[in-house]
Amino acid sequence: QLVQSGGGLVPAGGSLRLSCAASGFRVGDYQVAFFHQVPGKPRQPIACMNDDDVVTRYSDSVKGRFTIFRDKGNNTAYLQMDDLKPEDTGAYYCAADHVAWCLSRIGYFTWGQGVQVTVSS
Repeated sequence: QLVQSGGGLVPAGGSLRLSCAASGFRVGDYQVAFFHQVPGKPRQPIACMNDDDVVTRYSDSVKGRFTIFRDKGNNTAYLQMDDLKPEDTGAYYCAADHVAWCLSRIGYFTWGQGVQVTVSS
């Protein structure tokens, strides 16, 4: 199970940190990804981390602004979101699984409940 927290309303240029706490498994044993979804469109992967804790990948839309990392001690993955833009508004989901390519849209079967992020202009 993955439980998310950290969404909210923030002005453009602001920051938020999303948390994704795992229970029942060790988050460090799996690839972890965060997805962004806006109404009427499918979830898009925006950041991911391999289980080696070395490889991270980002979509072009968030590269340089978002950082994914995890704390194995509290079994939680995080997405640090800086320099937020109005187009970052939407629902954010975390997911964990063994996948071939961590920024893939498919292959994740364990999901968080999602949190809403709203960036005002």
